[in-house]
Amino acid sequence: MKILLLGKNGQLGWELQRALQPLGQIFALSRHNEYGLCGDLSDLHGLANTIEYLKPDVVVNAAAYTAVDKAESDREQALLINARAPVTIAGALKAHQGLLVHYSSDYVFDGTGEQARSELAQGNPVNYYGYTKLEGEREIMRSGCGHLIFRTSWVYGTHGGNFAKTMIKLAREKEKLAIVSDQIGVPTGADLIADVTAHAIRFYFNEHPGPNRNALNGIYHLVPDGETSWQAYANLIFEQLRAKGVSLALQEVVPVTTAQYPTPARRPLNSRLSNGKIKQVFNLHMPGWRPGVCRLVDELLF
Repeated sequence: MKILLLGKNGQLGWELQRALQPLGQIFALSRHNEYGLCGDLSDLHGLANTIEYLKPDVVVNAAAYTAVDKAESDREQALLINARAPVTIAGALKAHQGLLVHYSSDYVFDGTGEQARSELAQGNPVNYYGYTKLEGEREIMRSGCGHLIFRTSWVYGTHGGNFAKTMIKLAREKEKLAIVSDQIGVPTGADLIADVTAHAIRFYFNEHPGPNRNALNGIYHLVPDGETSWQAYANLIFEQLRAKGVSLALQEVVPVTTAQYPTPARRPLNSRLSNGKIKQVFNLHMPGWRPGVCRLVDELLF
């Protein structure tokens, strides 16, 4: 199997370089051109030419425009990378019946209610980043290309920047932290996403040969079991740090509401995603969210 991985240096791309290795030959690209190949999602012509040249069995697109607040003003670039580039990839792949693995977000929903959204729930983003991710999903599905779209949420990893790393840094520097308590979702490890991706690709090609694969095309929610708030998530990190003897300046954590912490882009209050479909279709067990966060703290400290 020949796999083209885009976004190799992001926190998810970093883990995918490990997880995909047993599946076949990997061409891992960043946004900087390498070996005469284009991994820059803003260069649609270069992307199409690279796929035409390599003719990969699978393209795993771990690259994205993820600056949620900046997307409100940088709309053209956000739409280019999150929607136009994926459909360009899909179109190039369709020509030789390749599979596109793409990642989307809980931000495609409006965050109302208190129930976990299923894959069938209507998308209604409250910010422009979410709009671009929803457009990317729709364009891929309309393309006719084989596709697995994994929606995930609150992604963290040992490589790259994320909430968990920020909390560890601030807890060592600040005596008091105000953390949002009314947004509910589930932290998802980049390592878990990468491992499930590799399993799904293997399942797609080995368990469902030929036309039967078309039944697997679609959207899946790739998140662990459980739910939490940003504040409770941070508190677990602080508990783990103290349990391991890390000296912290932090003395007080103050819960604040989303309304008290305004940002350029609105955030959904309810980011719960139902993961029943991915478990059933790919015969998976999903762990709870807490062990992955505890392991992350261990890995960052030692």
